[in-house]
Amino acid sequence: MSTPTITLYGIANCDTVKKARAWLAARELPHTFHDYKKHGVPAAQLQRWLAALGPQRLLNRRGTTWRRLDAAAQARADDPAQLAALLCEQPSLIRRPVAEWEGAQGDAVTVGFDEAEWNQRLAARSQ
Repeated sequence: MSTPTITLYGIANCDTVKKARAWLAARELPHTFHDYKKHGVPAAQLQRWLAALGPQRLLNRRGTTWRRLDAAAQARADDPAQLAALLCEQPSLIRRPVAEWEGAQGDAVTVGFDEAEWNQRLAARSQ
């Protein structure tokens, strides 16, 4: 049985991140938490997430941070290079949490917390 190595990225006071961290703790899964507010957004990881998930899946256009941006800042999201810079400047624009799952059956990146999906991922990686 192989246990995945999990790195969780997000903001500590985000309710969805709290749920994900509680899920990990309840299953006693070792993980690393990277808080954007304290440590910033790792640029290399951001590029990997954009490639794996796509900008539409990663960018949170529903939150208050997006709604507070002026039209010029929102327009930056349409250009890939500008989007990466915008997400680094405004980490609250990244949907949360981003989870990197590393293990014997391959690596994956997911965004958001869906308990059923995470249970399936864990079961598949434990086989």
